[in-house]
Amino acid sequence: MAFANKSKKDEYMSKKVLIVGGVAGGASCAARLRRLDEKAEIILFERGEFISFANCGLPYHIGGVIKDRDELLLQTPESFYARFNVDVRIYNEVIDIDRANKIVKVIDRAKGSEYMESYDVLVLSTGSSPMKPPIPGIDNEGIFQLWNIPDMDRIIEFMNKKTVRKAVVVGGGFIGIEMAENLIDRDIEVTLVEMLNQVMAPIDFDMAQILHSHMTEKGLRLVLEDGVSEFKQKNESIIVKTKSGKEIAADMVVLAIGVVPNSQLLKASNLPMNRRGGAIIDEYLRTEDENIYAVGDMVEVVHFVNGEKRMIPLAGPANKMGRMAADNICGMNRKYNGSQGTGVVKVFDMTSASVGLNEKDLKNAGKEIRKDYRVTVIHPGSHAGYYPGASTITLKLIFDLNGKILGAQAVGYEGVEKRIDVIATAQRLGATIYDLEELELNYAPSFSSAKDPVNMAGYTAENILSGTIDNITCDQLADYRDAVILDVRTPEEVSMGAVPGYLNIPVDSLRDRIQEVPVGRPVVVYCRVGIRAYIACRILMQNGFNEVYNLAGGYVSYSTINSDFTFKG
Repeated sequence: MAFANKSKKDEYMSKKVLIVGGVAGGASCAARLRRLDEKAEIILFERGEFISFANCGLPYHIGGVIKDRDELLLQTPESFYARFNVDVRIYNEVIDIDRANKIVKVIDRAKGSEYMESYDVLVLSTGSSPMKPPIPGIDNEGIFQLWNIPDMDRIIEFMNKKTVRKAVVVGGGFIGIEMAENLIDRDIEVTLVEMLNQVMAPIDFDMAQILHSHMTEKGLRLVLEDGVSEFKQKNESIIVKTKSGKEIAADMVVLAIGVVPNSQLLKASNLPMNRRGGAIIDEYLRTEDENIYAVGDMVEVVHFVNGEKRMIPLAGPANKMGRMAADNICGMNRKYNGSQGTGVVKVFDMTSASVGLNEKDLKNAGKEIRKDYRVTVIHPGSHAGYYPGASTITLKLIFDLNGKILGAQAVGYEGVEKRIDVIATAQRLGATIYDLEELELNYAPSFSSAKDPVNMAGYTAENILSGTIDNITCDQLADYRDAVILDVRTPEEVSMGAVPGYLNIPVDSLRDRIQEVPVGRPVVVYCRVGIRAYIACRILMQNGFNEVYNLAGGYVSYSTINSDFTFKG
């Protein structure tokens, strides 16, 4: 063994390790295991042809952004053997496990034969598969799913043979959005059908509305809160019928409606599963059987923030789990401390990123805003406003009453993922919103501001918890029907749109006109993004007004949230 935890070195002996499944989890496990133990016998089984490929890049090859298909192939069986001395067996599917005798049954699809293989340790990395619900007509040859290289090849072959002018994408998650963008880049008219009232479930509706606006500007037709009830062939077109009765004609359809874990081996070997078919593992990534590990999309993990058990099928956690399983096989006793669900997606010219819990998670758990958690929404620039090219980032921070960071979301054109990565790091290390205030982050006018958006999120959160300011979110505004709605923008800004029932007093005139603000009622103050409203709130609070709230995100958030971006055709 080349390297091992010293306390376990004398106990460890090289083992025969079978790994079922490649790509993120399995291939990472095999590579790490070989780096730790030159003498271990490692066999990797893959039921398909490809053991390691860039599945996140598949839509971009379809769209022509990634020109060369081979760029997506990270390792071949030959290169993996040459580099890591791993016996890679493609087209070999493990179909059963004899746990008592530590033997697996394998079908060699290429030869049409079966054989048995013994193991000391078994690693399951069977991943997940795209959902295919029993919708009438779903087996139409023009309906595709995108999950691997063969899926991608079939889509490209179909598009090369048939003129595709119209397409429907079903599902508004990562793959659905990426496919919609790349099809539009090929001058195809695209309609996206999503059963929820928003795309990108990891973020909240108020943040998704920013994406909805941008997507429709780019020509994408959004059909939200509507599922598919039937697919019908009509002449050369596929008719996508929705549950609301819409009929959308398309030359091809791409399904991207979620994934399910590949749990066949778990069932065959009577290993415990959750209700979704995910493998139940301990903190060391072991199943009930101490000789069997499970990693990647197929496992139930602990959410890092609240300890809840859930499925988080992301490439980053899968890679980390694969590496950690190898460490533990070699006696290092590494604990997997949970997943934060950190994710990012390119949406045409915009970026959406998030980490941790969102408001939907909290509300589903019975939590109440103001009582159990608080929210701040800011619209800072991506860098200093006086330096050319700055764009707006919308940053939402969710925190509890002690300042613990529960989650964050950001949408914008530049610098979005950087801010979420910083907050994700802070969250992982147990930092609070008070620490966000003090982070010393890089500043130059072309990159950020002296007060970085992450600092600003910390400042505004601290103001809320300290009582310096109070706020309500746009979706809470309906609960304040008797409030004075004070608009502190200029009259010119107000003429472009305002919250109904507003009283307009520009912030710079508020001290002189404060007697115009009715007393004895709550006052909800707003401006464009919240900064002038914050100043106005402080003026009011120090002049005898006791119940004063800043409208989080200002009119920018209010107008976006209350717009309808769905396709009406």
